[in-house]
Amino acid sequence: MALAPYLLARAIDDGLEPGDRAALIGWSAALLGMGAFNAWLGIMRHRTMTRLRMDANFRTVKVVVGHAVRLGAALSRRAGAGEVVTIGVSDVQTISGSLTVVGPGVGALVAYLVVAGLLLTLSPLLAGVILLGIPVIAVIAGPLLARLQSTETTYRERQSVLTARIGDLASGLRVLNGLGGKGLVADAFHRDSQRLRAQGYRVGAVTSWLQALGIGLPTVFLAVITWLAARLAAQGQLTVGELVSVYGYVAVLVPMVAFFVECGYGISRGLVAARRVAAFLRLEPAADHGTLPHARSDSRGGTPVAPAEPSVLHDPESGVRVLPGRLTALAGARPAESAAVIDRLGRYAESAATWGGVRLDDIQLAQIRERILVADNEADLFAGTLRELVSGSRDPAEEDIARAVHAAAADDIVQGLPDGLDSAVDAQGRSLSGGQRQRVRLVRALLAEPEVLLAVEPTSALDAHTEATVADRLRARRAGRTTVVTSTSPLVLDRADTVFYLVEGKVVASGSHHRLLDEEPGYRGLVARDAGEDADLDGETDAVADGDVDTAGDVDAGVGEAVR
Repeated sequence: MALAPYLLARAIDDGLEPGDRAALIGWSAALLGMGAFNAWLGIMRHRTMTRLRMDANFRTVKVVVGHAVRLGAALSRRAGAGEVVTIGVSDVQTISGSLTVVGPGVGALVAYLVVAGLLLTLSPLLAGVILLGIPVIAVIAGPLLARLQSTETTYRERQSVLTARIGDLASGLRVLNGLGGKGLVADAFHRDSQRLRAQGYRVGAVTSWLQALGIGLPTVFLAVITWLAARLAAQGQLTVGELVSVYGYVAVLVPMVAFFVECGYGISRGLVAARRVAAFLRLEPAADHGTLPHARSDSRGGTPVAPAEPSVLHDPESGVRVLPGRLTALAGARPAESAAVIDRLGRYAESAATWGGVRLDDIQLAQIRERILVADNEADLFAGTLRELVSGSRDPAEEDIARAVHAAAADDIVQGLPDGLDSAVDAQGRSLSGGQRQRVRLVRALLAEPEVLLAVEPTSALDAHTEATVADRLRARRAGRTTVVTSTSPLVLDRADTVFYLVEGKVVASGSHHRLLDEEPGYRGLVARDAGEDADLDGETDAVADGDVDTAGDVDAGVGEAVR
């Protein structure tokens, strides 16, 4: 683009002014060729920038998703859902967009210097004015770019908070309606959105000044250079062709300076987004030591290994001692305390828990994950067919799926769907009721056939009849293998070989369900309260048509998010 004014000047001075038709035609043909080349270059530039933008987008998404998978269970403990969503949607787009302005920005700088060199052959004064433009732009736009980064960072943080609230509302709206808390959460969302809007205005204020500079500074250049060139032409220091070329150079500089300012603006926003992505990529999964000096090593003196045979799981912090091959239940007034024991026994939290006398954090994590499965009652359910949902990465036989479905009393779910196991299920199982989601999670856990199954509240959303069925079939299905469940339901506790009664996260009594009922008043009060609740649920015959209490399931699955 910067060469076109030069060709135009040559056509005027060498052809038009002296009347040399051949020179005029030659320079005009060169000008036409340059125009055609620029048109082709514009097409290729657009294609290249589109490819670059899409490539950057997908590469960033790939590395973010890959790292999220690497973090695994640590993801929810290290980063909020709103932050991850904002990175995956907004920040990725900003990064890919910023890369597309780098090329034009660098090109604008090169063209700026080329124009300055061409003007130097015409007038050192004009070249000096052009060269002074870059420092002027840096001085004026620099503070604005720094301020933009600051305001944009705050905006992104508040956007993450608001995105998380939207996710909470989407998953817990029915619960909020039932609890009467919809207005409270709506007010909190309104306050957050107002703060985000106010911060957006601050970002917009800085952006408007930068965009104004992108138009205003070239206009100032145009006025100054035009006035100086006209004076030089009137004084006879510039020819007519050179005067026209100066006008052309300035016309070229108008979009170039705008590109330069846009490049600074885009890179500034891209840096904010990139810092957020980099901060996410710096998060590390749970440490896998596996080589502490006091650990028992294998027969070759290498890295400590998991016990070769089913062994005792022991959590010193709570006093829970799980014998192999038995169905063990943890009962406590606070479900979070029972779940914390499960996290320690499944090595999802740092602790001194042991397996066969070896500290869990001394064993390679891959060995633990291969043999011990923690089944959370709010574990994620990904979109896909029901078969894919329960199979995971495995390819189980049809008979194995049928047995797991029967053990979880989920036959009615499969029969009620239009295409059975091949029916599509929405993300997080939103097309299913609360109790159905819980049984689908149990099917997935049973189908994995782990040596040790640690299940958190696997029947809390079920009606009494279905819960009793699941408890009986779970015991039969897992006969001879280690199974631990957390529950306060007498229907589940009655099927357990050993029940640990927890108070403030510590074992105060253990034994059979009936022995604890006779000897522990606190346990009796806890279980009797739960039995009363089961009776109430069992009486709601209009709510259990599909084998679960949907309201109870939704409260169990979403009350944590709603309260937060």
